[in-house]
Amino acid sequence: MSAPLHWARIGESTCAAGIWFLYGVHAVVGRRVLRAVLWPVVLFYAATQPRARRASLDYLRRMQQAHGAIGAEPDARHWLRHLMSFAETLLDKLLATSGRYAFANVRLEGQEEVEALLAQGRGALLVTAHVGCLELCQALATRMPGLRLTVLVHTRHAQRFNAILRRLNPGQRVELLQVTDVNAATAVELERRVRDGEFVAIAGDRVPVDGGRTVTVPFLGAPAAFPVGAYVLASLLACPLLMLGCVREGAGHVVRFDMLAEQVQLPRAGREQALQHWGLLFAQRLEALLVRAPYDWFNFFQFWDAPLPVDGVAGSSRIAA
Repeated sequence: MSAPLHWARIGESTCAAGIWFLYGVHAVVGRRVLRAVLWPVVLFYAATQPRARRASLDYLRRMQQAHGAIGAEPDARHWLRHLMSFAETLLDKLLATSGRYAFANVRLEGQEEVEALLAQGRGALLVTAHVGCLELCQALATRMPGLRLTVLVHTRHAQRFNAILRRLNPGQRVELLQVTDVNAATAVELERRVRDGEFVAIAGDRVPVDGGRTVTVPFLGAPAAFPVGAYVLASLLACPLLMLGCVREGAGHVVRFDMLAEQVQLPRAGREQALQHWGLLFAQRLEALLVRAPYDWFNFFQFWDAPLPVDGVAGSSRIAA
């Protein structure tokens, strides 16, 4: 079996013209009619992206085996629903950024932790995942006027989509900082922002582009590699570490904050054990969040070292390659 392809080497399939088209259709006919328009797009994506199909089915099967959250043995119906959820989330990102999302449909959980930090003028590090629509943090700008958020994004995958977001709302209060890795200069800049009371968000569910450090912890019933950059950075910045997640809930979304630590300690003598602890804690909180909305995780690449064996054959599936 060939080694799994790193997520950063998978070509970006976002089509800017297609996104603008869907955004325009929504503006004219609304969401219900747009769903009918989205299905041909989703089917085309499914037909041309076999890795995404296989990754979706592998993830959904693991979710079903671990928690029964899918409700049945996943098949084509379920991975198509997963891809449709991704397509609708792209639309939600655009609507949230442009201010056209119904922010009244966003429910907050754990916001007291953020409000307390804002009242003290303190910043924090937020570890996130590719779950749901994190752009709905725009909703927090109206409820928490002092909140300033910087999101670290991978340059190559974000470039075209970020250009769309900037055109929709040049004055957005959520700043996207494009980085490939966090070097010394980046760390100094982030330290300044946190010291000034800003919040910095970094993904905790994708292996670093430069092949940086990871820990292997149980996730959905099998070992999986998670990056440790968020915990190292939180230790360097000596700031609180929170987990930020967003999943679909009924006709809206829930944005959830979890305080992981007031300050991350990485003692020299027990550094490896400490990193393992933080990686495991994040994986557990992420898994609990996904049980609530199993179709809202958008890592369409081989996340585990090998696909889940099905009927005794590793990596087999009911979909064509």
